[in-house]
Amino acid sequence: MKIFGKKQKKQEHSLIDDDLSNSELLPSHIAIIMDGNGRWAKKRALPRIAGHHEGMKTVRKIARFADHIGIKVLTLYAFSTENWKRPKSEVDYLMGLPEKFLNSFLPELMERNIRVTMMGNKEGLPKHTQAVLNNAMEKTKNNTGLILNFAMNYGSRAEIVQAMKEIINEVNSGNLAIEDINEFKVNQYLMTSHLPEPDLLIRTSGEVRLSNFMLWQLAYTEFWFTDTLWPDFNESTFSEAITAYQNRNRRYGGLKGEE
Repeated sequence: MKIFGKKQKKQEHSLIDDDLSNSELLPSHIAIIMDGNGRWAKKRALPRIAGHHEGMKTVRKIARFADHIGIKVLTLYAFSTENWKRPKSEVDYLMGLPEKFLNSFLPELMERNIRVTMMGNKEGLPKHTQAVLNNAMEKTKNNTGLILNFAMNYGSRAEIVQAMKEIINEVNSGNLAIEDINEFKVNQYLMTSHLPEPDLLIRTSGEVRLSNFMLWQLAYTEFWFTDTLWPDFNESTFSEAITAYQNRNRRYGGLKGEE
Protein backbone atom coordinates (compact mmCIF):
# COMPACT_ATOMS: atom_id res chain seq x y z
CA MET A 1 0.00 0.00 0.00
CA LYS A 2 1.23 3.46 -0.86
CA ILE A 3 2.05 5.63 2.13
CA PHE A 4 2.48 9.34 1.47
CA GLY A 5 5.34 11.12 3.18
CA LYS A 6 5.23 14.78 4.20
CA LYS A 7 7.26 15.95 1.18
CA GLN A 8 5.19 14.00 -1.32
CA LYS A 9 1.93 15.22 0.21
CA LYS A 10 3.07 18.84 -0.22
CA GLN A 11 3.86 18.27 -3.90
CA GLU A 12 0.61 16.37 -4.41
CA HIS A 13 -1.61 19.23 -3.24
CA SER A 14 0.55 22.33 -3.77
CA LEU A 15 -1.64 23.88 -6.46
CA ILE A 16 -4.83 23.39 -4.45
CA ASP A 17 -3.14 24.69 -1.30
CA ASP A 18 -2.53 28.00 -3.07
CA ASP A 19 -6.30 28.49 -3.30
CA LEU A 20 -6.67 28.23 0.50
CA SER A 21 -5.03 31.62 1.02
CA ASN A 22 -7.06 32.45 4.14
CA SER A 23 -5.49 29.66 6.16
CA GLU A 24 -6.27 31.46 9.42
CA LEU A 25 -9.96 31.03 8.58
CA LEU A 26 -9.67 27.28 7.96
CA PRO A 27 -12.72 25.49 9.42
CA SER A 28 -11.83 23.38 12.44
CA HIS A 29 -14.62 20.82 11.98
CA ILE A 30 -16.10 19.85 8.62
CA ALA A 31 -19.09 17.52 8.36
CA ILE A 32 -20.05 15.86 5.07
CA ILE A 33 -23.27 14.18 3.99
CA MET A 34 -21.85 11.81 1.39
CA ASP A 35 -24.60 11.41 -1.19
CA GLY A 36 -24.86 10.17 -4.76
CA ASN A 37 -23.14 6.78 -4.79
CA GLY A 38 -26.20 5.04 -6.22
CA ARG A 39 -26.77 7.68 -8.90
CA TRP A 40 -23.09 7.55 -9.84
CA ALA A 41 -23.43 3.80 -10.44
CA LYS A 42 -26.75 4.12 -12.29
CA LYS A 43 -25.27 6.65 -14.73
CA ARG A 44 -22.69 3.98 -15.63
CA ALA A 45 -25.17 1.08 -15.74
CA LEU A 46 -23.46 -0.46 -12.72
CA PRO A 47 -25.00 -1.99 -9.56
CA ARG A 48 -25.42 0.40 -6.62
CA ILE A 49 -22.71 -1.36 -4.64
CA ALA A 50 -20.20 -0.28 -7.29
CA GLY A 51 -21.02 3.31 -6.36
CA HIS A 52 -20.47 2.58 -2.68
CA HIS A 53 -17.13 0.97 -3.48
CA GLU A 54 -16.06 4.02 -5.45
CA GLY A 55 -17.34 6.28 -2.68
CA MET A 56 -15.08 4.46 -0.23
CA LYS A 57 -12.10 5.52 -2.36
CA THR A 58 -13.28 9.12 -2.09
CA VAL A 59 -13.41 8.85 1.72
CA ARG A 60 -9.75 7.87 1.72
CA LYS A 61 -8.81 10.68 -0.65
CA ILE A 62 -10.68 13.38 1.28
CA ALA A 63 -9.40 12.15 4.66
CA ARG A 64 -5.85 12.46 3.34
CA PHE A 65 -6.45 15.96 2.06
CA ALA A 66 -8.23 17.13 5.22
CA ASP A 67 -5.30 15.87 7.26
CA HIS A 68 -2.81 17.53 4.93
CA ILE A 69 -4.35 21.02 5.09
CA GLY A 70 -4.86 20.96 8.86
CA ILE A 71 -8.55 20.24 9.45
CA LYS A 72 -9.04 19.15 13.07
CA VAL A 73 -12.23 17.07 12.71
CA LEU A 74 -13.84 15.44 9.67
CA THR A 75 -17.26 13.89 10.34
CA LEU A 76 -18.67 11.68 7.59
CA TYR A 77 -22.32 10.59 7.48
CA ALA A 78 -21.71 6.97 6.50
CA PHE A 79 -24.97 5.19 7.45
CA SER A 80 -28.15 6.66 8.89
CA THR A 81 -30.82 5.01 11.01
CA GLU A 82 -33.10 5.34 7.96
CA ASN A 83 -30.70 3.46 5.68
CA TRP A 84 -31.83 0.13 7.16
CA LYS A 85 -34.86 0.48 4.85
CA ARG A 86 -32.67 -0.20 1.80
CA PRO A 87 -32.51 -3.67 0.17
CA LYS A 88 -30.80 -6.24 2.39
CA SER A 89 -28.10 -6.94 -0.18
CA GLU A 90 -27.13 -3.27 -0.24
CA VAL A 91 -27.21 -2.96 3.56
CA ASP A 92 -25.05 -6.08 3.90
CA TYR A 93 -22.51 -4.59 1.51
CA LEU A 94 -22.49 -1.27 3.39
CA MET A 95 -21.93 -3.10 6.67
CA GLY A 96 -18.85 -4.73 5.14
CA LEU A 97 -17.33 -1.48 3.88
CA PRO A 98 -15.81 -0.43 7.24
CA GLU A 99 -13.80 -3.66 7.26
CA LYS A 100 -12.58 -3.13 3.69
CA PHE A 101 -11.76 0.51 4.37
CA LEU A 102 -10.27 0.42 7.84
CA ASN A 103 -8.25 -2.78 7.51
CA SER A 104 -6.47 -1.49 4.41
CA PHE A 105 -6.24 2.16 5.52
CA LEU A 106 -5.24 1.59 9.15
CA PRO A 107 -1.45 1.60 8.58
CA GLU A 108 -1.75 4.95 6.83
CA LEU A 109 -4.02 6.31 9.55
CA MET A 110 -1.32 5.46 12.06
CA GLU A 111 1.37 6.99 9.84
CA ARG A 112 -0.62 10.21 9.56
CA ASN A 113 -1.48 10.32 13.28
CA ILE A 114 -5.23 10.23 12.47
CA ARG A 115 -7.67 9.17 15.18
CA VAL A 116 -10.83 7.22 14.28
CA THR A 117 -14.02 7.83 16.26
CA MET A 118 -17.66 6.93 15.74
CA MET A 119 -21.04 8.41 16.63
CA GLY A 120 -24.27 6.45 16.45
CA ASN A 121 -25.82 3.31 17.89
CA LYS A 122 -22.88 0.93 17.59
CA GLU A 123 -24.74 -1.89 19.35
CA GLY A 124 -27.25 -1.93 16.48
CA LEU A 125 -24.54 -2.76 13.94
CA PRO A 126 -23.53 -6.31 12.97
CA LYS A 127 -20.88 -7.84 15.22
CA HIS A 128 -18.24 -7.90 12.46
CA THR A 129 -18.80 -4.19 11.78
CA GLN A 130 -18.55 -3.39 15.47
CA ALA A 131 -15.33 -5.39 15.72
CA VAL A 132 -13.52 -3.53 12.95
CA LEU A 133 -14.66 -0.15 14.27
CA ASN A 134 -13.59 -1.04 17.81
CA ASN A 135 -10.20 -2.19 16.54
CA ALA A 136 -9.58 1.01 14.56
CA MET A 137 -10.68 3.21 17.46
CA GLU A 138 -8.50 1.30 19.91
CA LYS A 139 -5.43 1.32 17.66
CA THR A 140 -5.71 5.06 16.93
CA LYS A 141 -6.97 6.32 20.30
CA ASN A 142 -3.67 7.96 21.21
CA ASN A 143 -3.22 9.70 17.85
CA THR A 144 -3.36 13.48 18.12
CA GLY A 145 -3.94 14.60 14.53
CA LEU A 146 -7.12 14.74 12.47
CA ILE A 147 -10.17 13.14 14.11
CA LEU A 148 -11.92 11.04 11.45
CA ASN A 149 -15.40 10.68 12.90
CA PHE A 150 -17.84 8.27 11.24
CA ALA A 151 -21.59 8.66 11.79
CA MET A 152 -22.75 5.03 11.62
CA ASN A 153 -26.30 3.93 12.41
CA TYR A 154 -26.78 7.56 13.38
CA GLY A 155 -29.94 9.66 13.52
CA SER A 156 -30.02 13.10 15.09
CA ARG A 157 -33.54 12.86 16.49
CA ALA A 158 -32.71 9.56 18.22
CA GLU A 159 -29.53 11.17 19.58
CA ILE A 160 -31.49 14.10 21.03
CA VAL A 161 -34.17 11.81 22.52
CA GLN A 162 -31.48 9.70 24.18
CA ALA A 163 -29.81 12.83 25.57
CA MET A 164 -33.14 13.99 27.02
CA LYS A 165 -33.70 10.60 28.67
CA GLU A 166 -30.25 10.72 30.27
CA ILE A 167 -30.84 14.26 31.53
CA ILE A 168 -34.22 13.27 32.99
CA ASN A 169 -32.59 10.32 34.75
CA GLU A 170 -29.97 12.66 36.21
CA VAL A 171 -32.70 15.00 37.49
CA ASN A 172 -34.76 12.14 38.95
CA SER A 173 -31.71 10.73 40.72
CA GLY A 174 -30.95 14.12 42.26
CA ASN A 175 -27.65 14.58 40.41
CA LEU A 176 -28.89 17.50 38.31
CA ALA A 177 -31.16 20.43 39.09
CA ILE A 178 -33.67 21.52 36.46
CA GLU A 179 -32.46 25.12 36.66
CA ASP A 180 -28.97 23.91 35.72
CA ILE A 181 -30.14 22.53 32.37
CA ASN A 182 -28.93 24.79 29.55
CA GLU A 183 -27.42 24.46 26.07
CA PHE A 184 -23.98 23.68 27.48
CA LYS A 185 -25.42 20.90 29.65
CA VAL A 186 -27.37 19.39 26.73
CA ASN A 187 -24.17 19.37 24.65
CA GLN A 188 -22.57 17.18 27.31
CA TYR A 189 -25.13 14.43 26.68
CA LEU A 190 -24.83 14.39 22.89
CA MET A 191 -22.64 11.98 20.95
CA THR A 192 -20.44 14.89 19.90
CA SER A 193 -19.69 16.07 23.43
CA HIS A 194 -15.97 15.55 22.80
CA LEU A 195 -15.98 17.53 19.53
CA PRO A 196 -16.37 21.18 18.52
CA GLU A 197 -19.54 21.95 16.58
CA PRO A 198 -19.10 21.79 12.78
CA ASP A 199 -18.01 25.03 11.11
CA LEU A 200 -18.89 23.79 7.63
CA LEU A 201 -21.41 21.24 6.35
CA ILE A 202 -21.01 19.88 2.83
CA ARG A 203 -23.64 17.83 1.04
CA THR A 204 -23.00 16.29 -2.35
CA SER A 205 -25.28 15.15 -5.22
CA GLY A 206 -27.54 18.21 -5.43
CA GLU A 207 -29.81 17.35 -2.49
CA VAL A 208 -30.52 20.34 -0.22
CA ARG A 209 -31.63 18.90 3.12
CA LEU A 210 -30.09 17.68 6.37
CA SER A 211 -31.58 14.17 6.40
CA ASN A 212 -31.67 13.91 10.21
CA PHE A 213 -27.98 14.76 10.55
CA MET A 214 -26.61 16.69 13.55
CA LEU A 215 -29.71 18.87 13.88
CA TRP A 216 -28.62 20.36 17.22
CA GLN A 217 -24.95 20.78 16.34
CA LEU A 218 -25.53 22.56 13.01
CA ALA A 219 -27.34 25.58 14.49
CA TYR A 220 -24.69 28.06 13.29
CA THR A 221 -22.83 25.92 10.77
CA GLU A 222 -22.21 27.25 7.26
CA PHE A 223 -23.83 25.04 4.58
CA TRP A 224 -22.36 24.31 1.15
CA PHE A 225 -24.17 22.19 -1.43
CA THR A 226 -22.82 20.78 -4.68
CA ASP A 227 -24.31 18.80 -7.56
CA THR A 228 -21.14 16.69 -7.61
CA LEU A 229 -21.85 13.04 -6.79
CA TRP A 230 -19.78 11.74 -3.87
CA PRO A 231 -17.59 9.35 -5.94
CA ASP A 232 -16.62 12.35 -8.12
CA PHE A 233 -15.90 14.63 -5.14
CA ASN A 234 -12.19 15.43 -4.99
CA GLU A 235 -9.59 17.71 -3.45
CA SER A 236 -10.48 20.53 -5.83
CA THR A 237 -14.19 20.41 -4.92
CA PHE A 238 -13.29 20.21 -1.24
CA SER A 239 -11.02 23.21 -1.63
CA GLU A 240 -13.84 25.12 -3.37
CA ALA A 241 -16.15 24.48 -0.40
CA ILE A 242 -13.53 25.65 2.09
CA THR A 243 -12.80 28.79 0.06
CA ALA A 244 -16.53 29.61 -0.02
CA TYR A 245 -16.62 29.16 3.77
CA GLN A 246 -13.64 31.48 4.22
CA ASN A 247 -15.40 34.21 2.25
CA ARG A 248 -18.49 34.20 4.45
CA ASN A 249 -19.17 36.49 7.39
CA ARG A 250 -20.15 34.34 10.37
CA ARG A 251 -22.17 36.59 12.69
CA TYR A 252 -23.80 34.04 15.05
CA GLY A 253 -26.90 36.25 15.21
CA GLY A 254 -24.93 39.45 15.73
CA LEU A 255 -23.71 42.18 13.40
CA LYS A 256 -20.04 41.20 13.09
CA GLY A 257 -18.42 42.99 10.19
CA GLU A 258 -21.49 45.15 9.50
CA GLU A 259 -22.43 48.64 10.54
